[in-house]
Amino acid sequence: MISATAPVTEEKQPVVSQASEQGMAFSFGEPVPVLDKMDLMSYIESVQMQKWYEPPLSFEGLAKSLSAAVYHSSPIYFKRDVLASCFIPHKLLSRDSFRRWALDFLVFGNSYLEKREGPFGAALQLKPSLAKYTKRGIDLDEYWFVQGWKDAHQFPKGKVHHLIENDINQEIYGLPQYLSALNSAWLNESATLFRRKYYENGSHAGFILYLTDTAQNEGDIANLRTALKESKGPGNFRNLFMYSPNGKKDGLQVIPVSEVAAKDEIFNIKNVTRDDMLAAHRVPPQLMGIIPTNSGGFSSPDVAAQVFARNELEPLQNKFLELNDWIGEEVVRFKDYEISSTK
Repeated sequence: MISATAPVTEEKQPVVSQASEQGMAFSFGEPVPVLDKMDLMSYIESVQMQKWYEPPLSFEGLAKSLSAAVYHSSPIYFKRDVLASCFIPHKLLSRDSFRRWALDFLVFGNSYLEKREGPFGAALQLKPSLAKYTKRGIDLDEYWFVQGWKDAHQFPKGKVHHLIENDINQEIYGLPQYLSALNSAWLNESATLFRRKYYENGSHAGFILYLTDTAQNEGDIANLRTALKESKGPGNFRNLFMYSPNGKKDGLQVIPVSEVAAKDEIFNIKNVTRDDMLAAHRVPPQLMGIIPTNSGGFSSPDVAAQVFARNELEPLQNKFLELNDWIGEEVVRFKDYEISSTK
């Protein structure tokens, strides 16, 4: 927090002269941890509405954040695709339905399947319901599909399976595991947008021509001004020649406005935030198509894929097997994740 204090002036005295005579003092407060704002989640938990609970955080915000950074969305889709490639389709659950079901779980920490039954109570299909709009009822066995501008739809009681990523603060909704990396994803997005706007407004090509040499005449200055104007637009970044007889050493200086390009730390920001996101998603960089910047490079992709399959893919597959216990038959099955090597 920045606070400013200035001397109090009388009404008849001009403020400008008073400010010019006396300085202004600034004081900086103590550092405020950013994580203080995150404590609100521990108190709010899930807000109880008339018929359902609201999630502890905005699922709309999670959906928008999915496209905030490349290294946030890509690992999620990578896991979804690997899971779908190992999934064995069932008459009740198609591969496309499984892909949607898995994507919701990876993004929101919640995913829902509605069991649609025939006339005699036999299950005909397991249909995924969008987790972004699915709410859990006051009676936890009831579920609602709620969109802000539409009427709420209540699912038949006991016909919805809720796959949940456990949260330590409440047990009504799940939360995704990557929440700790969202700040890095947003910072990565901000750095990218800053650099994009920086190039769009032309600041990277700007400079100030500082001329103080008295040896120049008005004709030379006019010619130089014309040459600078003509260097803009298509085919710009042209070279200029300046002849100054009897000129002084620093009579003509070129001061780049875009000096910030060397100081904005965009590369460090992009690299650090990328590492944060990959660490949160636990996907090896060599499986993401990342080019190594160090001389040693990455380890073999085959070894990385095997470690990923054992440490990340297998626990995820076991999570989806919870559906089998709920429905009473083996609907979810996976084949082994194998990497074929060519010699």
